[in-house]
Amino acid sequence: PMDFASNLEPLIREVEDHVASAGWDQPVRLFALVPTANLLDANPELASELGISAEMPLTSVEQEIEDTLELDELLATIAWPEDVAGAIVVLERIVLPPSAESDLPSNDDSALVQAASDHPERRDVRIVSAVLRSGQNLNALRYRTHDSADAVAVAPNLVSRLNDAVASTFAD
Repeated sequence: PMDFASNLEPLIREVEDHVASAGWDQPVRLFALVPTANLLDANPELASELGISAEMPLTSVEQEIEDTLELDELLATIAWPEDVAGAIVVLERIVLPPSAESDLPSNDDSALVQAASDHPERRDVRIVSAVLRSGQNLNALRYRTHDSADAVAVAPNLVSRLNDAVASTFAD
């Protein structure tokens, strides 16, 4: 199989930038990663229509998803065909410092979300998880307070639980 891991960083940055162009407060977004050669073989017109180049080994294809499902429910319903080499999930979350934990209600989910949303130390973050069928992963993080492409942090294994959940969509 082709080594797609070296293609992950430009691809994750491209997808994150695409999602960022639509602003904040978006629902979960899901992309299949398909070998570009396969796409162009099946649809040669895509090269000119979408500006797809065989120079990029993988191409991201956004998936329409049911936005009423929670992320774990959504991922549990996905089974990719063999020609999908990986997937990218993009979501937004509120992050609080550990010191905020004592300020939060523990027995009511809606109260917890409201308390986190109203907390003065809240930080909004866009999280991108790219996972290949082979298990390799890469994450990107963009904070609303540092909302520029050059401030996006990119590294593997930043969000291991999310990476594992995306990887599970490739399990037999």
